[in-house]
Amino acid sequence: MSRIALLPEAVACQVAAGEVVERPASVVKELVENSLDASATRVEVLIRRGGNSSIRVVDNGCGMDRDDALLCLERHATSKIRTGADLMAIHTLGFRGEALPSIASVSRFRLTTREHGALAGTEVLVNGGRMETVRDCGEPEGTQIEVRSLFYNLPARRKFLRTENTEASHVEHVLHLQAVGHPLVGFTFLNDERLVMQLPPGQSLRERIHGLCGAALVAELLEIPECEFSGVKLRGFIGKAGVSRSTRQQQIVFLNGRPIENTTLNYALREGYHTALMKGQHPVTFLFIEMDPAAVDVNVHPAKREVRFRDPAHIREVVVEVTRRALESDRASWTKTFSAPQRIETSIVKPDETLPLIPMAEQTALRSDWADSSFQRPAAPSVSTFTSSTPQPVAAQQVPPTSPPTNIAPAAQPPAKDFKLLGVLGKLYILMENAAGLVLVDQHAAHERILFEEMKRRMEGQGVPTQRLLLPITLEVGPKDADWLVQHLDALSRAGIGLEPFGSGTFKIDALPQFLRADDPPQLLRDIIDELRETSAQTSKLRLGEDMIAKTVCRHAVKANDVLREPECLRLIQDLLACELPYCCPHGRPTMIQMSYSELEKKFGRKV
Repeated sequence: MSRIALLPEAVACQVAAGEVVERPASVVKELVENSLDASATRVEVLIRRGGNSSIRVVDNGCGMDRDDALLCLERHATSKIRTGADLMAIHTLGFRGEALPSIASVSRFRLTTREHGALAGTEVLVNGGRMETVRDCGEPEGTQIEVRSLFYNLPARRKFLRTENTEASHVEHVLHLQAVGHPLVGFTFLNDERLVMQLPPGQSLRERIHGLCGAALVAELLEIPECEFSGVKLRGFIGKAGVSRSTRQQQIVFLNGRPIENTTLNYALREGYHTALMKGQHPVTFLFIEMDPAAVDVNVHPAKREVRFRDPAHIREVVVEVTRRALESDRASWTKTFSAPQRIETSIVKPDETLPLIPMAEQTALRSDWADSSFQRPAAPSVSTFTSSTPQPVAAQQVPPTSPPTNIAPAAQPPAKDFKLLGVLGKLYILMENAAGLVLVDQHAAHERILFEEMKRRMEGQGVPTQRLLLPITLEVGPKDADWLVQHLDALSRAGIGLEPFGSGTFKIDALPQFLRADDPPQLLRDIIDELRETSAQTSKLRLGEDMIAKTVCRHAVKANDVLREPECLRLIQDLLACELPYCCPHGRPTMIQMSYSELEKKFGRKV
């Protein structure tokens, strides 16, 4: 007797609905996407009891005639594509023709629609996938869909729904994404008749972010003007250096108008920020990417949130480059705000005080860590260890965006507003006054950044000091890792790792970077492989040692309770402003904070 049988149509629809409709937010997502595809300029969403009781989506889109209203409830009926070739040129948010029949099969469904200029509209009632009523109606132009009693015929699935507040928050998040992605469309969201969101149509992206996230976040964003790299267009906003979140909740990326999640883009954003982001934190982004639909596959997941790029390396390079340029563009305004001090009006330490900054052993420890016959020190290092009580000339550094930093002969500092050194708070924070207000400098974070960039320049300019192993160590890896290692032997050699093939799937390690301390070299190399795989082709392979550099300079930078004299504070600020990325330390913490007079007046009640 045959054990295989065709499923009844109702059961097949419920199985398909399980892939498309996960919770009320999934219903809202599919219906709002249909409204946007219908060229709606206003979308209204109303839910009751978190969407468990009812969901209503109303739009002023193009609407449908009776034939289309009936056909849209059939499985795989769509106006978006016609042939298989159309899958390589998808410009709409929906295209499968599964959403409406899937939703209608697990709810009490009502559809009303009227085309623009039509005398009458069409109303269709569906109960659990079974069509009950089709009749004329007098609804306004556009489409209105009401979904009641979601999963009423699937009680097991209904038990998986969370609390009403949780489900409502998921619905709000879906609408938040769509509102950011379509600022020209007006959105209204009501939860149990309570107005939650009302955004007018025709806004700019900045205005839309301001309406959703507030003025405080907008002030911390850097604009990415529209640019194009080899067929990939980008625009949007990203957070300034140091602006981050503990989750990816505000790491929003749109591809051809569709909000997506992609690990390649996550790595690219992280790499673009580099040391401007603390470990474990995620950047704040509102990034819009437009590219040829044929170069990306959106048909890989039922929810269409995950995509697959034909050339992920290229898109990664583009995102990394755009992120770096945006952060570099902020350097000019940052330097203008925190201008190098030209004149000291008050002393922070009496002239007769001669407290040493760091014990002599500590001053030489950092240099000895890097001592090696093949690793010569520069004749005139740009970073002072503040052993002298008088300020020394500072070598100004000019850092082109696409080339290594170049040391330039000492020159006069650019015109700047005068600073007034007010003192040191808690033997850690240097207090200064400028024309804008109060400036606080973390002396430890600032010195960390200075030492970090000096050591990184030495590595990139003179090479990595290596330590030969007394006894070579063998490393066994899988086929994919072995192939990757063979392709990158030269890059690993430049990074100070002596590695050569030693049989099938086996490699011999005979040298490691001098600054790396590892009790388990094979595991260290596996970690390095994973780290380098996350970097783009243009990224220096010397980056693998930056964590160790950051830890090393952290131990030797000036710390809390280290007393700085007036000339040392001046030199610290000047050297910090000459860095490539002066905003933050190597761990992503800010080095300087500006408190404006306006902010101070608000705190003291002088201004509202």
